[in-house]
Amino acid sequence: MAWATQEAIMRTLPITLLHVVTPLETGWPPGPLVDGMPRWQADAAQEILARACNVIEASRDGAAPPQVHSEVAYSQAVATLIGATKGSWMTVVGSTGLGAIGRLLLGSVSTSLIHHGYGPVAVIRTDRDYAKDAPVVVGIDGSPASETATALAFDEASRRGAPLVALHAWSDVGVLPILNMDRGDYERQGQEILAERLAGYQEQYPDVSVERRVVCDQPARWLVQAAEHAQLVVVGSRGRGGFASQLLGSVSSAVVHAAGVPVIVVRPRPSEK
Repeated sequence: MAWATQEAIMRTLPITLLHVVTPLETGWPPGPLVDGMPRWQADAAQEILARACNVIEASRDGAAPPQVHSEVAYSQAVATLIGATKGSWMTVVGSTGLGAIGRLLLGSVSTSLIHHGYGPVAVIRTDRDYAKDAPVVVGIDGSPASETATALAFDEASRRGAPLVALHAWSDVGVLPILNMDRGDYERQGQEILAERLAGYQEQYPDVSVERRVVCDQPARWLVQAAEHAQLVVVGSRGRGGFASQLLGSVSSAVVHAAGVPVIVVRPRPSEK
């Protein structure tokens, strides 16, 4: 919630607090109803939203508070949240819940959102603190999805006054793609891809200092390693086509689960699917 508050303030955007109450299957009357749900569930939902509002107030750090809307939905969590992403500029979700069962449930929700949601989906972890001047990391593979991720990463870095680390892996696997290949040729090709993909954005965001990194394989491992010294990681949700597109899906999922900092997975908008 604190991360979402700072993002909303940084972009002058409102926040919608959405809490989904899953209907219970019971064999006895549920008692008094409020908006179609048992009163005790409705009261618990309002308490959760009230606590979220308190976090927003405590997190604004002296800035003007963002406009806040609160909603309670009485339905299935995953389908409701995926539907809500269609009208959101960005969707922010935690990576863990409250207690063992909560962690499993929320893990399934966040996993569903990064695979089926729309637009940027930010998964927030609280494993460790990070410096405000730490870099933003973006994974670049030359695909349309990573192009969108690159644009968002530059914008995030510029608004945060942070440097950007642009990482490109010229192979998605842990072995060289062709035996007896010239490793230098692939590294040069990787540098060319980075230069080509970054050129326009570096002109648009001259205030952002960019560090280029070309690695040979296993992009997830390198992105997670780069996240150790970052404040944010941005990745696309699709790969370079064919089998690679599925691999990048696994890359974004692996980074979300392993990185100790917030990760934004840039999903296509409804019109782009």
